[in-house]
Amino acid sequence: MLGSCRIRMPWCAALLLLLVCSACTVIGTAAPKLQEFKTVGIVSAVGDTLTVTKAGLTGLENDERSYSIEPWGIDDLIVSRASALLSPHFQVQPVTYRRADFAALEREGIAAEARVLKATGNINTHRGAIFSLGSLCAAAGALAARGEPLRPLTIRRTLLEQWGAALTARALRMSSSHGASAARRFGLRSVGTEAALGFPVLFETTFPVLQNAMREGMAPQLARVQALFHTIAILEDTNLAHRGGLAGLRYAQRAARDFLRAGGANRAGGLDAARSVQRAFVARNLSPGGAADLLAAACWLQRLQPAGEAR
Repeated sequence: MLGSCRIRMPWCAALLLLLVCSACTVIGTAAPKLQEFKTVGIVSAVGDTLTVTKAGLTGLENDERSYSIEPWGIDDLIVSRASALLSPHFQVQPVTYRRADFAALEREGIAAEARVLKATGNINTHRGAIFSLGSLCAAAGALAARGEPLRPLTIRRTLLEQWGAALTARALRMSSSHGASAARRFGLRSVGTEAALGFPVLFETTFPVLQNAMREGMAPQLARVQALFHTIAILEDTNLAHRGGLAGLRYAQRAARDFLRAGGANRAGGLDAARSVQRAFVARNLSPGGAADLLAAACWLQRLQPAGEAR
């Protein structure tokens, strides 16, 4: 009987070790701010199981079998090797998370993506929004379960506390999505990395700009346009990079900054100017989908706030 084995397990922990080892070569020339950090956390993205499939020309039982890899001690090995390399300068400790809980959440997200793909005829326009909003909803759900108010800063903190390590491990996986491929190709920050960092552009730019614009009396549509252009101006939007390369991304960022410097949405002819930028994007096959997803998330955060409350 002829047979073969297939092993499925993302060895991203090895990448973490390589990154840690590389850091050792620049410690002497690191900026003072980097030298202030004394602890290095190791997030394991290896996974929990090894799956083996026997496949033979005459075999009748080719079922997959899964084995726990926890007894192998891979995580402990990585931490000990990193500690040996970095101990003169840093304390190294593992960052743990409840993998089973995040896996259940991830399955719900994948199921939601499948439903949207079916409804749209395999158009994945909403894939990034499902991931971003799904992650934020999970954090909001955790807060609601504890009876705590759903405020933006507490949602962000809960996202990082509850799912930060799991999102970091997820971001380290090799993904074949257009956005992830563009991020790897051009050295950009993917939406997965944005989530692992607690969506800094959303909470530090998109949502504050939207709130401030509304507080200043801008009409809701104009406030959203203003927040969108502020987001396009700084976000490493991998959808733009996928469609137009790095040059397309930089063009869109410059166009957004020019729009804001000229007065933004709240000026005479502001919407017409925004439509002009849109036409230029369409002519270049550019779509700021990542920025649009963050705007949707900012609108969701805004709806959670009591009337008259800014944060």
